[in-house]
Amino acid sequence: MLYCLLVVLRGKLLKKARGRTGLTTPARLANFISGVDSNTIFNFPISNQNFDLNLIKNDFDEYVSKNKTVAFLVIHNDTIKYEKYYNKYNEASIVPSFSMAKSFTSILIGCAIDDKLITSIKEPITNYIPELKKNDFQKVTIEHLLQMTSGLDFNESYLNPFGHAASFYYGRNLRKETSKLKLKNEPGKVCEYVSGNTQLLGLVLERALKEKTISKYFEEKIWTPLQMEYDASWSIDKKKNGLEKTFCCVNARTKDFAKIGRLYLNKGNWNGNQLISKDFVDETFTEYWDVTPQWWTNAKRGYTLHWWVSKNDEEGSIFNASGKFGQYIFVDRENDIIFTRITKYHPTPGSIQDWGRLGRVEVNNIGRWLKVTRFLEKVGILDADDLKTPNTRKDGESKEFYEIYGEVIDSISDLSRN
Repeated sequence: MLYCLLVVLRGKLLKKARGRTGLTTPARLANFISGVDSNTIFNFPISNQNFDLNLIKNDFDEYVSKNKTVAFLVIHNDTIKYEKYYNKYNEASIVPSFSMAKSFTSILIGCAIDDKLITSIKEPITNYIPELKKNDFQKVTIEHLLQMTSGLDFNESYLNPFGHAASFYYGRNLRKETSKLKLKNEPGKVCEYVSGNTQLLGLVLERALKEKTISKYFEEKIWTPLQMEYDASWSIDKKKNGLEKTFCCVNARTKDFAKIGRLYLNKGNWNGNQLISKDFVDETFTEYWDVTPQWWTNAKRGYTLHWWVSKNDEEGSIFNASGKFGQYIFVDRENDIIFTRITKYHPTPGSIQDWGRLGRVEVNNIGRWLKVTRFLEKVGILDADDLKTPNTRKDGESKEFYEIYGEVIDSISDLSRN
């Protein structure tokens, strides 16, 4: 019955697979962000001294190469002390931010407040997204979104095609998807990390910016002033009038990501220019919530305004922007350290995807595919256990790095003594 129904529905949407099972990857959709010309690039000086980065018991180079790392950069006192690339990557390789983009979105909120486009983080988000009043969002503030305390009812699983995260990542209408969101908890009571909060911030930004895209604002307020060497891009949901996926998906180079760490290391100041208010940065680097999610690690972690708190004690105060597969920008303001690590990411090929009973069809349009699967789920033909969305091969998950996360953080706090 299921297969017959799919044949009826397929039309332009579905086609028979020829020799393999899987999801056809859509063309990359992104807004581009321009770097500066070669005469104005900011370059970190490189230390001429051998730097023994004795992070763990084993040989460091061997360790990181075995743990899915493709780029590793340590900057101490504004000087590159360690720089290494693996698996044919180099300093010009484009790498995905994944959820490090959440921290970048937070920066733009601070810039918009400085520019008086947003009054304050205490503002209700319905001042910008009035259509959410029908879903009782009147008490949700920008601060709640930044702290992940909105009370949003949001399924963060990328494996579940019926979940919100999969719809946001693979879908083609983020504005429509965000308008459907609902609450499950009272705002301000529970800290729960979900990408929906950041996408709502993106919609707030879009409404505040009016005619300007988020990518253009990012270029004007961050990318150009930080004298970025390379162009970047921010993925959007569709080609025409697309909205940035603010919960993820800035594509750039490792050194340019590290410059964002330098901006926050220096309290929003870049070579004498205050690009974002010191007060906003200081508030960002004030721990709000002790959440410690159990992602392969028992290391204590907290959360603040869209940044993670890795360590906050007498030995050091280390905050980080973090991406799903082990992308990090660590910032230790007390010891003047920026530590950037990027992992490799491999989209899962079709032969490994788990499409369950739908393994005999292939999809051309992901947004429509999600609609079909949800319809089949609604009428009782499918449930979430029948299939999973494409995610990543296991060698992209960087589990081993998470397992020694606490040791890495302790080692970063020791670097100033090396």
